[in-house]
Amino acid sequence: MQKQQLNGHHKGLARALLRCSQEQKTSLEHDMKKLTLLIFIDALGWEVLKTRQFLEAELPYRQKLKSVLGYSSACVPSILSGKQPKDHGHWSFFFANNDSSPFKGLSWLRFLPFQSRGRVRNKISKWLKGILGWTGYFQLYNMPFSHIDRFDYCEKNDIFADDGMNKGTQIFEYCQQQGVSHHVSDWHASEAENIQSLKDDMAQKHPSFAFLYLADMDGLLHQVGKASPEVDTKLDWYEQQLREVIDLAKQEYDVVDINICSDHGMATVKKDIDLMARVEALPLTFGEQYLAAYDSTMARFWFYDDSARQKIETLLKDCTEGQILDDAELARLGCDFDNQQYGELVFLLDAGNIICPSHMGTKTITGMHGYHPDHADSDAVLLSNIAPPTEPVCITDLYALVQHSVASV
Repeated sequence: MQKQQLNGHHKGLARALLRCSQEQKTSLEHDMKKLTLLIFIDALGWEVLKTRQFLEAELPYRQKLKSVLGYSSACVPSILSGKQPKDHGHWSFFFANNDSSPFKGLSWLRFLPFQSRGRVRNKISKWLKGILGWTGYFQLYNMPFSHIDRFDYCEKNDIFADDGMNKGTQIFEYCQQQGVSHHVSDWHASEAENIQSLKDDMAQKHPSFAFLYLADMDGLLHQVGKASPEVDTKLDWYEQQLREVIDLAKQEYDVVDINICSDHGMATVKKDIDLMARVEALPLTFGEQYLAAYDSTMARFWFYDDSARQKIETLLKDCTEGQILDDAELARLGCDFDNQQYGELVFLLDAGNIICPSHMGTKTITGMHGYHPDHADSDAVLLSNIAPPTEPVCITDLYALVQHSVASV
């Protein structure tokens, strides 16, 4: 009897100790400081990085990711929202809008002196952005002022801010809804300023999620190409700066999930295609029979009569430097927009070719992106200190990766 009572006492004590241990564990987990760090390096493609050394010890998990069709104006919203372009509504900057163009009445800009020069257009862009009250990235580039009042613009709002997406929400709004404290870089600021701002917040505010925006690699790769030693120099600078960020994060937090991602890669430009001249040589009138937006690697068309459609389709089918993307292919790539918003016909150049001159610029460059996502030079990267719970395949999978990480503590 006494032995049975003693055994019962031991069992009760064991249960009490187990309950105490579980409560302590729960308390420790509650008090544990965790940081999910997503570092975005624009244009750091798999093909750019695969033969170079870059933070291998810190980030041993390395994965190439499919990008989406388009430029950063499409890719970054896909990273932030986890959605394809048709679902978040962002793609190329300019699209046709005859009825309610925000540029109505501005065709007189074509009469300004030196209006074709980059510096002049940059100043006009800043002036227009202020007049229109837009907060997103806005640049007129080389769009023809004679027909600017027939076009609309995609990124009117700051995509990193609340209600910035054309459709749906992004990861920072999700964090706000879930009560997850977060840090977001200022895309207007320099890389050095964004790095210092992140360090300050990690040391003082301890956000649970931080997004570091580093954009300069894209411009460098456009200028010098992916094989240049200047790319190695830039990577060395990133490595030094990011090691400091990682070391500080490990000092300030108990657990740190570190991820470096990009939006796309970069191909070497081998051939300029004057597609505008080929189309304009047809017996058609721009603005009356058709409209066109000539991006660096895509030409997008809207038609006002069947004759224009037939002539331009025939021309493009004979163009050996690229291909027309049919409806099925656009749907497969997540770019089958409602009412063919971004083009009734989309012509995409093969990797290594660019449209020059285009509505994006008049001078050739060394590197370019915005090619078919199946091409190796389009692949983005994910570098991490931990293996993700499920293997990511596309840049759209980064959203779920962040969601899982911020929800794990």
